[in-house]
Amino acid sequence: MKVVKFGGSSLASGEQLEKVFNIVVSDPERKIVVVSAPGKRYPEDIKVTDMLIACAEQVLEKGEAGEYVDDVIQRYSSIASELNLSQDIIERITDDLLQLLSDQSIKRDRFLEAVKASGEDNNAKLVAAYFQSKGVEAHYINPKDAGLIVSDEPGNAQVLPETYDHLYKLREKSGILIFPGFFGYTRSGDIVTFSRSGSDITGSIVANGVKASVYENFTDVDAVYSVNPNIVKNPKEIKELTYREMRELSYAGFSVFHDEALMPAFRAEIPVHVKNTNNPDAAGTRIVNERQNQNGPVIGIASDGGFCSIYVSKYLMNREIGFGRHLLQILEEFGLSYEHLPSGIDDISIILRQNQLGFGSEKDILQRIKEELKADEVKIQHNLSLIMVVGEGMRCNVGTMARAAEALAQIGVNIEMINQGSSEVSMMFGVNETDEKKAVNALYEEFFAGVTV
Repeated sequence: MKVVKFGGSSLASGEQLEKVFNIVVSDPERKIVVVSAPGKRYPEDIKVTDMLIACAEQVLEKGEAGEYVDDVIQRYSSIASELNLSQDIIERITDDLLQLLSDQSIKRDRFLEAVKASGEDNNAKLVAAYFQSKGVEAHYINPKDAGLIVSDEPGNAQVLPETYDHLYKLREKSGILIFPGFFGYTRSGDIVTFSRSGSDITGSIVANGVKASVYENFTDVDAVYSVNPNIVKNPKEIKELTYREMRELSYAGFSVFHDEALMPAFRAEIPVHVKNTNNPDAAGTRIVNERQNQNGPVIGIASDGGFCSIYVSKYLMNREIGFGRHLLQILEEFGLSYEHLPSGIDDISIILRQNQLGFGSEKDILQRIKEELKADEVKIQHNLSLIMVVGEGMRCNVGTMARAAEALAQIGVNIEMINQGSSEVSMMFGVNETDEKKAVNALYEEFFAGVTV
């Protein structure tokens, strides 16, 4: 049994939905289809989820959705019209949405969650109706009925353990099952969403629950690339990489997957296959527990901006018991989380996303660190980019760090900091944001010129 997830771009129009249908029915093992809300049809288009958020906010502010609700219904109606579907499905979607928007008894955060989730939920009903119109046995599955139970954390729901036993029962159902992504239900019956791009999480959870042989994730690219194609032209495709490598790359800016999405599949040791809806015959990328093909020490390079570094120096810091704990406690009291913590004998740097620093808080943070820890020097450096060089092969290759540092030196990029993960699967370089693209290109040339991944 395969669980197949399709993203918003794969479901944005009737033409795209025809491709989805052909992909699903071409393989009898594709039993469960997890769907997102309709995405963009063209670059300037608006995703249905964004339209629903605007719709909900309008209702909360003015008591009525106005033209926003018409825009949402029109998107579904347009897809149904392209597919020559009966008007019955649009009437069902319209009734469900209007009933939801008119329910003023729901608290504000619950209302927003329910309206956001309706994008996927209504799209699953539409997709099921289309499959049925083609003579295929297909069923819309409500996550509540399937037993997808999550924590009560709006916008950041976490799956609860009993969910997996509930979902296993889906194996007993006949036909193709159409399952909406992005949300689940609390034990008390409230709708709660995962973080944005959470349909990937749903797919991974369902794959775990039904013990799928493969979790196929269809998107709009042929494969996962070794580097951001917006930075490096025509980068090499990755044929196979490990969960650990994908997690490191996702954290550092890879946009193919939400960085939490693979965890349920990883725990069940289910391979993930990334494929292209628009080119389903392409080999795609497999994400596995272990890979045999190393092809050099580095599998991918990712980068992300918007970081800053708080540098703290104090003579004999290494002998002062509790120094690190006290430093992190100060950050905790300001509500800050850190990303990396490279250190030396007498100094330490805390890397964090600088959008956490509110107006006026930066000076207070530095002053508290200086006074309470009696530090010799405390300073902050803004506008840093982190570049992550990732590869399981680095464990058994000598000199990878030296090669990377030399590549950056050759183009005159100053390395503000270096940190190697304890797993030896990744190394991180901090550079000024203005040097990010130049640095990524240099590292790509060093590790991928003439290499097949």
